[in-house]
Amino acid sequence: MRIFLTGGSGFVGRHLIRRLRAEGHTVLALARSDASARTVTDAGAEPVRGDLAELSGAGGPARRPAWLDGLERVDAVVHAAARMEFWGPDAGFRADNHEPTLALHAAAARAGVSRFVLVSAASVTTGGPRQTVVDENTHEGRPNIAYSRVKLATERALRGTATPGMSLVILRPPFIWGAGQTTIADIAEVARRGQWTWIDDGRHVMDFVHVGNLADAVALSLTRGRDGGVYYITDGNPMSVRDYFTALLRTQGVDVSGSRSIPMAVAAPLGAVIDGTARLLRARTAPPLTNWLVSNMGRDRTYDIGAARTDLGYRPRVSVDEGMHEMAGQAR
Repeated sequence: MRIFLTGGSGFVGRHLIRRLRAEGHTVLALARSDASARTVTDAGAEPVRGDLAELSGAGGPARRPAWLDGLERVDAVVHAAARMEFWGPDAGFRADNHEPTLALHAAAARAGVSRFVLVSAASVTTGGPRQTVVDENTHEGRPNIAYSRVKLATERALRGTATPGMSLVILRPPFIWGAGQTTIADIAEVARRGQWTWIDDGRHVMDFVHVGNLADAVALSLTRGRDGGVYYITDGNPMSVRDYFTALLRTQGVDVSGSRSIPMAVAAPLGAVIDGTARLLRARTAPPLTNWLVSNMGRDRTYDIGAARTDLGYRPRVSVDEGMHEMAGQAR
């Protein structure tokens, strides 16, 4: 197949290119700079110069970008690009994520693309019922950060758009990790400064997905899955927050096993006050404790991947031990 990929120069995108090329697919990757073009070329893709920002605007782009012509020669679009931050107003994410996604989806349908795969996020359900295990039928509620609220709005908009001839598959990964993870340095630096804090001693259970397993799911989604289907993709091995992050940060030479802890009964109201105050002051960066952080570190939340197993044939291939060993080797 010929595949058009967005986000190809990022952490997830580079793994996707290598995985799709290993399957024998030809990958055309959107690149907005010379550096991005070199990155996707090195990963094995053909760069297509352009920028998703050209698709911003509630009514679509004022002038059709020339790079959209490339959609007429592909079989599928994999949309993995997104601005991902845990702070900021909805309007910014609508302009950066929502509007370009809708415009790209519409352009792909007009070009005769047969499959559109959206890499969304499991966090779209953080505003739903406080269920320990979540599946595709769990009500999403209203997520507590703009990134997730807008992702959910995008999912709903795409699923509500009729595109005869083009099917849609949506993947919802939780925390994405693995060798080359760009956020690990920031997390490790917080821990090195002695600012790492557990909630309830890190006993709550969480889910995550290795980037290699997510790449497998994307490859499967090119030919499998229900039209409009939503699928959670995880490693199928939930762990306590303490066990997971202790192992993850150990790969970077940081030991957080002895870090202090605060109870959820303290963290929740404290986080609400700090979060609310920062929003009132229109802080440009997130405060040290937010509602999002409390909900992710202080509550049990895992995702049922039964639908992905059944419809996509998905089976987590990379184990936690294998992934951690690879990360430790890279760090060394």
